[in-house]
Amino acid sequence: MILEQYYIECLSHASYLIGDEGTGRAVVVDPRRDVTEYLDDAARHGLRIEGVINTHFHADFVSGHLELLEATGAWIGFGEFIGDVGRPDLVNLGDSSTEDLARAMYHTVHEKLLTLPDAVTVLPAHGAGSSCGKNLSTELTSTIGEQRVSNPSVQPMSEEAFVALVTEGQPAAPAYFSVDAGLNKSVHPLLDRGRTIPELSPARVRAELAAGTRVLDARGVDDFAAGHLRGSVNVGFDGRFAETGGMVAEVGEKIVLITYPGEEQDAAVRLARIGSDNAAGYLTVDHDGVFPAELADLLQTAPRTTVAQLDELLAADAVTLVDIRNPGEREFGVIPGAVPIPLAQLRTRLGQVPTGKPIVVHCAGGWRSSVAASLLRAQGFDNVSDLLGGYNAWAEAHVPA
Repeated sequence: MILEQYYIECLSHASYLIGDEGTGRAVVVDPRRDVTEYLDDAARHGLRIEGVINTHFHADFVSGHLELLEATGAWIGFGEFIGDVGRPDLVNLGDSSTEDLARAMYHTVHEKLLTLPDAVTVLPAHGAGSSCGKNLSTELTSTIGEQRVSNPSVQPMSEEAFVALVTEGQPAAPAYFSVDAGLNKSVHPLLDRGRTIPELSPARVRAELAAGTRVLDARGVDDFAAGHLRGSVNVGFDGRFAETGGMVAEVGEKIVLITYPGEEQDAAVRLARIGSDNAAGYLTVDHDGVFPAELADLLQTAPRTTVAQLDELLAADAVTLVDIRNPGEREFGVIPGAVPIPLAQLRTRLGQVPTGKPIVVHCAGGWRSSVAASLLRAQGFDNVSDLLGGYNAWAEAHVPA
């Protein structure tokens, strides 16, 4: 048997090519939209892809089952429903059926999966960092026996206790999840495998900014802070680019990308994986941060706040502190007085951000806070900075070891 795993770090998504060397038959499990790698590997192994299996209706990305149908004529199958189990609320966000799905999950785990032999291999659809679960492991393979010992969600417990466990403390779901879940349940436009996005002139970038087009700056946090175009939002390519891009821009919204040279096309593909197909083009800026001279009047730096400076502002009641971490992260500690608004919900909860004082945004380490602070500035908020080092730096200075 041939088993190939394909893992995307920025979505924490795993997909699989499974083939029988004897018959040459193969299926792909939970494919992404850019399907060339599955097709190439199948050809290399002498396999023909006959089927596509989606283990569930995904909400965090647009599945590639229709692209594989077009390329191979494969049949499409859906399932009835590592480190944790999934969450039951994503396909039906806000729906009363969440508890019913959690109960169904309990019976699947305890009456089907845990009856399998310990040696059975477990291969996840999602890994650590995914919003599809709260304690997902970094391990990309396991066994039933290992999960039986180490996974808190599969320990002996009542159905009521299981439902409470899997429905509480989950990461905030980005708004695009409901859009992607809907796309995965319907026929939708396919991703063009030969698609590229064009380079834009400085004049075109200026015009797009003036028109209110969402400009995503995919450079690193430090380079963005040193200089960026006013109105752009920092979603670093070195982090959870696709998922976070879906948090700060609507699926289908026109997007202009600012990237390091050579990363522009990959950035557009990553956005397309969540259904954001409308990247209009790109402008590249090297690590020296030199923008075209025609855009010099639009350049600005990003203010950043140290822990010591934050302490002074908090003591003087002279700051609004916004904590954009997820609920589960805040269980380990908070900075007193912080207003909790998870990053995934920030764009839709702007009206809940207090004004009248300087705003400091913090996450755990500093990457997400750059996203949030730049988003607030792009939306017209004044005097917004992010906390250098995030909560981790604050805790190191204030929480006894």
